[in-house]
Amino acid sequence: MVKKRGLWLLAAALIAIFGVAFAVMSDKVSVSASSIALAEQGWRANFSSELHPDAIKKGDLYITDSEGNPVNAEMALLENGKTIDVPELSVGEYKLHIKESAIKGGFLKSLSASEVSFVVQEKLQKLSNAEELEAYFEQLMVLEKNSGQPGLFNNAESAATEESADSSSASGSGGEEHSTTNNQVEGVDEADLVKTDGSYIYAISEAKVVITDVRNPEAMTVAKELAFKEEMYPQQLFLSDNVLVVLGSKYHIMPMEGDVLEYRPQTALTSVYLYNIEDPENPSLIREFGTEGNLNGARLTENILYFVTNMIPNYHILEEPDDGEIRPHVYDSKNGEAIQPLPYEKIAILPGTMAANYSIITAIDLAEPEKNEVKTEGYLGGSEQLYMTKDHLYVTASAYMPISEKEDEKLDMSIWLPQQTNTKIFKFALDGAEVEFEASAEVTGSLLNQFSMDEFNGYFRVATTEGFVWDEAAPSKNHLYVLDDKLTQVGSVEDLAPGERIYSARFIGDKAYMVTFKETDPLFVIDVSTPTAPKVLGELKIPGFSNYLHPLGDNHLIGFGYDTKLEPVKNGEPRVVTGGMKISLFDITDFANPLEKDTEIIGGAGTYSTLQYDHKALFTHADKSLYGFPVSIFREATGDYVEFEGAGAMIYTITPEGIEETANLLNERDAEFENWETSVQRILYIGDSLYTVSPSEVKSYNLDTFDLKDTVSYK
Repeated sequence: MVKKRGLWLLAAALIAIFGVAFAVMSDKVSVSASSIALAEQGWRANFSSELHPDAIKKGDLYITDSEGNPVNAEMALLENGKTIDVPELSVGEYKLHIKESAIKGGFLKSLSASEVSFVVQEKLQKLSNAEELEAYFEQLMVLEKNSGQPGLFNNAESAATEESADSSSASGSGGEEHSTTNNQVEGVDEADLVKTDGSYIYAISEAKVVITDVRNPEAMTVAKELAFKEEMYPQQLFLSDNVLVVLGSKYHIMPMEGDVLEYRPQTALTSVYLYNIEDPENPSLIREFGTEGNLNGARLTENILYFVTNMIPNYHILEEPDDGEIRPHVYDSKNGEAIQPLPYEKIAILPGTMAANYSIITAIDLAEPEKNEVKTEGYLGGSEQLYMTKDHLYVTASAYMPISEKEDEKLDMSIWLPQQTNTKIFKFALDGAEVEFEASAEVTGSLLNQFSMDEFNGYFRVATTEGFVWDEAAPSKNHLYVLDDKLTQVGSVEDLAPGERIYSARFIGDKAYMVTFKETDPLFVIDVSTPTAPKVLGELKIPGFSNYLHPLGDNHLIGFGYDTKLEPVKNGEPRVVTGGMKISLFDITDFANPLEKDTEIIGGAGTYSTLQYDHKALFTHADKSLYGFPVSIFREATGDYVEFEGAGAMIYTITPEGIEETANLLNERDAEFENWETSVQRILYIGDSLYTVSPSEVKSYNLDTFDLKDTVSYK
């Protein structure tokens, strides 16, 4: 009996030991899926671990309807082994059931959830009440808890806002009497830090907007300074006939009950100020309105202003007894200054997303700015990049792949490892100030910027990078996808330049141009004239890389970027070192054999221009073949040090024959450091004069000789 009892104790001890070991070794498998899907677009669920290839066939994954009855739905396991695709379901409520045997290595892994609920709608539906909104965020909190990753579904923080106080500039083109912004899409104006109407220059200088009278370039004067309250910081400008639009960030103290000395929460608003500038020296404020959230981007076409903001509500207040407001807020001086939550019927959940943040789209017709309605729609689902034509608005959001427990341990290391993402694309139809959701899609990989997207002849083209350059186990690769008007993929070119990533992209008509880089700069020329069968026509490998591509006629491209070189490393692989700024002239007459016809290297290591990350920093005058940009030049000194040489602007004549320096407008040559207050941020022309704009001054030059005419300071 004693021996038997001893054996039982030993067995219990072993079970306890191995049970603990199993718990330590067990890998929690999480699943990420949207709670909303559209019937014609299907539904997907992403797992953090690979599934058995026969999991669907064996019934380890199955779907039931609202009555609990099994649904004979078409399901497919995608090539990555982690994504279940359900291409078609009728309208209704469903649950995906997951057995642990569906997961590869199942006995060492455990599911964070065995069921996932979702709803299929015929078309996107607005919310009806608070319960529906709260249910969405409560589901998010459950998913976060199961995954062990707080904030997993909050992707707004990673959004690279397209437009900020430092990322705009005025530029122009020939055939007009004055500069216009270097816009991506013809007829769609982009918000900018500087605008001109040909008589006055409107520029943001820290917390004010300065209006400079430049009708006499030899004797410029400050006509007016528009000051704002301390909580308002202007960021972007538009001109629409006699209306000046100022977009800025504003902090608002939220109303709450209790002692006035208690802590009052603040919220960030994107505020819009509309001024009548019939008399630019005496502008009058017409109206002020705003939307909660940070500015993502803004466009103006046919007198309609559109802008998109992102905001993240504090949805964890739902766990508290007295929960608060989780809807975005808006205000309009026309209706009184009180800030109000957006009505539920103005909020919808974007299909295919499970994000904790809102994308808020606001529009107004500026034809009658005092009277016309400000129309605002809120969508649950983040927005990062923005692209717009006259008829459609596209926003994108990162679709983060679920992280397994073992991968999560890597993220806790001192070296942060970024998370693999795909890209959600949301398409909206524009009809005046009316904005209506139209379609959505998901593509593999992440976007670089707005130039990774384009709409042409009813098709949407997008360029992405999948993976990371440094990941030798799974090298990065680059793709181009073509989607139809319903955002259904119809064609692709995949797996370009393994081990590299996209540094710039440009779609021009039925051709696409893509620059990737790791050690050399391959320029790919891709034919997308047949949407269902795009193909690479040619490739050019050269040192350096281009951050921005600009068309020059039909047969040439101008690339602006950096020069690079390989530097030997003792007992190791050579490393890539960035040198000076590089201008490349590409001849694409023969698509199969693109050529770098001419180059210009400016300065040495440390040299930079805002043009290298902001296309609106480019000044152009097509009639004179002039191209210019702000620049800060450094030269290499002894060792690894660099020395500041000067800052200002450089102007080049660029034709199909080559690149030629035309004007060097550097200043601060005797300074040890760059002075940001006088550093050129914008270049524009009006008539026969060229102007440089900095945070503290405007300078005018003769456009033929580039002799200085006048300087006006507003500091």
